[in-house]
Amino acid sequence: MRIEILDARSTSDSERWAALHQTWSRREVFAHPAYLRLFAGPEDQPLAAYARTGRGFILYPFLLRPVDAPHLGVPPGRYHDVTSPYGYGGAFQEGADELDAKRFWESFDAFCARRHVVSEVTRLTLFEDERIPSPGPVREKLVNVVRDLRTSDEEMWREFDHKVRKNVNKARRNGVTVEVDLDGARLDDFLRIYQGTMDRRAAASGYYFPRDFFQTIIDELSGQFAFFHALHDGRVVSTELVLSSALSLYSYLGGTEQAAFDLRPNDLLKFEICRWGRAQGRIRFVLGGGYAPDDGIFRYKRAFAPHGLVPFHLGTRVLDEPVYRRLCEAHQQEGTRRDAAWSASPDFFPEYRCALPGSR
Repeated sequence: MRIEILDARSTSDSERWAALHQTWSRREVFAHPAYLRLFAGPEDQPLAAYARTGRGFILYPFLLRPVDAPHLGVPPGRYHDVTSPYGYGGAFQEGADELDAKRFWESFDAFCARRHVVSEVTRLTLFEDERIPSPGPVREKLVNVVRDLRTSDEEMWREFDHKVRKNVNKARRNGVTVEVDLDGARLDDFLRIYQGTMDRRAAASGYYFPRDFFQTIIDELSGQFAFFHALHDGRVVSTELVLSSALSLYSYLGGTEQAAFDLRPNDLLKFEICRWGRAQGRIRFVLGGGYAPDDGIFRYKRAFAPHGLVPFHLGTRVLDEPVYRRLCEAHQQEGTRRDAAWSASPDFFPEYRCALPGSR
């Protein structure tokens, strides 16, 4: 099988990639070239491997990252690894069978060998029918919550936990209303609340996206996002950015003003997102998971779909075992030099990218 490598930073490749994406019946937002560019660092390459099959195609969006760190002892640019951006990914498919998958991975591995790729880690889409199977080990991580939208308001209402129904009713009594914003008109309000929420949660620096990150979504992912704002007395008190594919909505980023917690605006916001999504022909709303098993964030999301629990998986592979071992050993040595008791987390992959002592 011949695969084509498309570069999202190349004008011609990006246009071709976007055109292919537009004709795809699922139009997964995480496979759009503009989405890949959002997460590509200056030295990263936002790429996609594309192949036609007898009845369709395979499209695998990925970031090709240089393995550059002085303590690893390798020449800059000599080795690379493959990862997926924040969200859900994998080698998406339409009309591909097992033989197509086998041939695709053979061709992709040949590309990896040419680019000296040491390892690969991919955040896999929750829906196995959307992708071809991963060629390496698959690790089950946190459980995600998926709200089925193919139900009436009455059925959905009954399936919510009692506390959700109570909070939605309370928000309505408090005069909270929900506004859909399809062009980012209230981006300033969104940023005010989102950044305040990250501060309150002491979030990692990686969650502090700059304004131009959201402006790029507005400018380059038209039709594949929507902001939802809960208002009280004309002020936005809770907000959420939702990404949209042809079948799915994805709860992406958002927050609520601490002073507005007692109004229960976020419960109403989530309910109205579900109603809007169904009216737009979407069949599910992916609320995501928590930061740790059964934490408060996960339990909050589960209340909207107690029976919609779907495991989230990582696809992992070592493609060059000797180099991988050497990188991991050098990384461990640097870690113990900084802190004699330090050891890389066995759950982190690739191990040579595990945060070192003193890293932020």
